[in-house]
Amino acid sequence: MEQMSTTESYRRILQQVVEKHARLVPPTEHLEYVPNCDPIHDSYLLMRVGFDRVGRAHHILFHFRLKNGKVLIESDGIEYGIARDLLEAGIPKEDIIFNMYREPRPLAELTAA
Repeated sequence: MEQMSTTESYRRILQQVVEKHARLVPPTEHLEYVPNCDPIHDSYLLMRVGFDRVGRAHHILFHFRLKNGKVLIESDGIEYGIARDLLEAGIPKEDIIFNMYREPRPLAELTAA
C-alpha cells in the first residue's frame, strides 16, 4: 500500500479539525456553524452564520490554507489558539505558519525557548 503524501495527510487533518469544531457547538434555530473544506484550492475554514443577539452573524472563526507543504493560519478566532489542534493532530510545528501578521511567523519560531 502506498504511503499517504504529506499534502494528502495535511488535507485530511485540516478537514478533520474544521469538522470537529463545527460539531462542538450545536446549531440553533438562528445560528449555525458551516465548515468549508476545499481540497482543490487548499482552503479550510469554519464560519458562523445566521442571526445572534446583536443582528446578522457572518464570521470566520478560523481559516487555514495549505501552501508549499506548510499550513498557513490566515485567521484564528479560537480562544486557546487553533495551532494547538493542529499540533495534537500530528502537524509538526515547523509546518505551521501564522500568516495573519504583516510578517508571517512560524510556530516553531514563536515557541522556541
